[in-house]
Amino acid sequence: MTTLAAARAARPSPPSRWRRNLAWLAVGVLLIWALRSGELPYHRLLSLPGGLADVLGEMLIFPDWSYVPTAWEGMVESVQMAWIGTVIGAALSLPLGFLGAKNVSGGVLSIVIRQVLNAIRAFPELVLAVLLIPPLGLGAVTGAVALGLHSMGTLGKLTAEVIEGIDPGPVEAARASGANQVQTLRWGVLPQVLPEIVAFWLYRFEINVRASAVLGVVAAGGVGQSLVNTVTYREWSKAGMLLVVIVVTVILIDLVSARIRRRIIEGGDKPSGGQLVAEPAFATEVPAAAAASSSVVDAHDRAHLEDQRF
Repeated sequence: MTTLAAARAARPSPPSRWRRNLAWLAVGVLLIWALRSGELPYHRLLSLPGGLADVLGEMLIFPDWSYVPTAWEGMVESVQMAWIGTVIGAALSLPLGFLGAKNVSGGVLSIVIRQVLNAIRAFPELVLAVLLIPPLGLGAVTGAVALGLHSMGTLGKLTAEVIEGIDPGPVEAARASGANQVQTLRWGVLPQVLPEIVAFWLYRFEINVRASAVLGVVAAGGVGQSLVNTVTYREWSKAGMLLVVIVVTVILIDLVSARIRRRIIEGGDKPSGGQLVAEPAFATEVPAAAAASSSVVDAHDRAHLEDQRF
């Protein structure tokens, strides 16, 4: 009994749950406040599933197949807009990523560049497109520039983080061989980070393809503008055809881009587990030739020693 009582006395007391309960209470209060201040039409939410099913049924069950050429033309424009925006973002983010990396630029400069990238990334593509409409006007050019600026903010941050995680060995070796700053970045840093950066570029292209469809809301061109027009005039069959083209195109781009990214990061084809790789013929011929040559040399040395002894 004494041992059992001592064991119970030594057992730590359970932690207090008042912090967790207080956190749950705060979440509940914020949720109730948001619901009350949002003035949601609760009576209309009950009819949402039925209305949504009717609209999607008109869109997807009986799409207007004669609208395929127009839908495809808008989708091609959106893909072009996304590609140009990705190229702009990649070209601008690479030098900014080097300047934003602490192990490359360091000090105040890296902090300033990081904050600039954060400020650019804080504005969605839609807001950037609205801000660019006065100087550039309506059309695909505005959408491409908006996608490029937002891509620059995201890709610059990811590039800086990748550069900060490099192996310092190649950099030290380049400096020890007498390389200057540019040569050190070119041969000591860039080969380490380039495969991962290219993978980021491809992934950003996938995001830009989806975002280009949204930019049609502000008349930035592409398939999004056609989608907004058909939904506005309640041409559900044409809108459904646009949705089908968008979904199919995005899926195909995702599949191709994912395969390319995996090939870049993992390298070329590798033998699967348990599969033996055939050894090259010269790998066995060279040791055999070396052994034969060594035996001839040994025989010659022994004969020379015998002659000297006699």
